[in-house]
Amino acid sequence: MCMFCAAIPAAAAIGANLNAKQKATQRAAEEAGTEPPPAKPVAKLTLAALIAPAIGSVVYHTVISPIWGLTFF
Repeated sequence: MCMFCAAIPAAAAIGANLNAKQKATQRAAEEAGTEPPPAKPVAKLTLAALIAPAIGSVVYHTVISPIWGLTFF
């Protein structure tokens, strides 16, 4: 698996974990009756972190890999 293809599920897992932690922190603050910390745009940042390696993967597998003659499939 190329580095771009491996980065996609890793970024998704990290983003999901950060989103879950943020929601748990907000829920705990609401239950305690305190002001929750300001929300960060975790979902949008995760989406950006997924789009970048996806584009890199498409470019690598359609342009770069055929030039080098690297076919592992």
